[in-house]
This record gives sequence, C-alpha cells and structure tokens, in this order.
Amino acid sequence: MDYCFEARDWCDGAKRDFQGTFNGDETGMPDVMSGLQLAGIILAAITLVASFPREFWPKFRQEKDYQHWVLASVVVLFLLWSLKAGLADGLKVHFLALTTLALCHGWRIAALIGVFPALLLATFGLLPVADIGVYLVVSVIFPAWLSFCLFRLTYRYLNRHLFVYIFVAAFINGALTIAAHQLLNSGVMWVSGLYSWHYIVENYLVLMPLLLFPEALINGMAITLLVVYQPQWVRTFHDNDYLSK
Repeated sequence: MDYCFEARDWCDGAKRDFQGTFNGDETGMPDVMSGLQLAGIILAAITLVASFPREFWPKFRQEKDYQHWVLASVVVLFLLWSLKAGLADGLKVHFLALTTLALCHGWRIAALIGVFPALLLATFGLLPVADIGVYLVVSVIFPAWLSFCLFRLTYRYLNRHLFVYIFVAAFINGALTIAAHQLLNSGVMWVSGLYSWHYIVENYLVLMPLLLFPEALINGMAITLLVVYQPQWVRTFHDNDYLSK
C-alpha cells in the first residue's frame, strides 16, 4: 500500500510540474513559449507596425478633446474586457465593442487603441503575458478590421440612410463581428491542441447566441448616442451622406 501511495504522489507531483512548465508561474510568465504564442506576437507586431496610422500621433498630441476621447476608450474597453465568463482558459467570453471603436476611428486606430487595454489586462494578471500576441490578433486586430470592412460594404451597396448606418453598420455589424471572433478563437484553440472540437462547441460556441444581441445592442446604442450628441467623434459618419436625403 505504501508503494501505491508513493507512486500516486509522484504522479501528482510530475503532473503539477508539467502544468507549471506549460502554463508558467503565477505571474502568467511561461517557462516555454509555444509556437502559436510566438506566431501571435510576431503577427500582431507586423500588423500593427505595417498599419500604424501616421495621422494618429499629431492629432493626439495637439487636441486635448481627442486625448480625452482616446483615454476614455481605453478605460471603457479595459473594464468591459475584464468582465469575462467561461469554463476554461482561452475560452472565456466577453463583449468587444470594437465595432463602435472602428466606426469612430477606422480599424487601424481602433486596433492601436485596443493594444493598451490588452496590456492593462496583462499587467493586472487577467491575461497571460505570453498570450498577448494571440489575444491582439484574435480579439483586437481581426474584429476591428472586420467591423470596418462590413461598414465599407454597407456604405457601398446599401442606401446611405441614418437607419441603415445605425441598424446595419453598427447593430448587425456588432453581432456578426463577435460571431466571427468566436469562430476564429475556436479555431485557434483547436489548432493549439488544448481542447477538442467537441469540447469547444459544447462549452464555448454554445454561448454564441447569448452574446449576439447584447453585443449588437451595445454598439447600436453607443453609435446612436454618438451620432446624436458627438457626431464629430464618429469618423465614418457624415451629415451629407446620411442626413441630406
């Protein structure tokens, strides 16, 4: 019996050591970075550098109102993204609100602004440091880019009407963006080998219907308030396009 207990204790200790090597210490810093995490960091860095908006820094430095707007966006996104729910690491769900940010700034500035809430999440231990690259690609850059592309499609192919802008470019756009984000994140988690596809579907994708309407509502309401009270903050909204007809 003593040998059985010793063998079991040894197996438990080896399992904890293996998990510690893979997941890292309590600070979220891994001992060994996986290829997927390294690829995420490289891809995020290349994308952010290649798409860096040159007009951002002069405008941010000269206009105090714009500074307040950007900093407020960072704080709101940090608070919103820190409210996560889920059963497993990597499969947490939270609202994005990146459709609003992309409509207000364009996708390049929206992605740049989204870097800072992600860094705050890592600073406060809410996001593993090694996962920052993957998080930026999956949860910041891709949703911001997709939201802006969907807006461009509505601008080109649909009537330019205020209702179309709010309901389609903001409301429906927000729902489609978070759905695509969840599908992409599911694919990344499946490719990483951390979870089986069946587990992802049963514990992550099953939550998609619960997120679509709230995400759409958040973006629709935010854009409605902005175009009514602060239309100058919404870069993609122009009176001549949506109010002159």
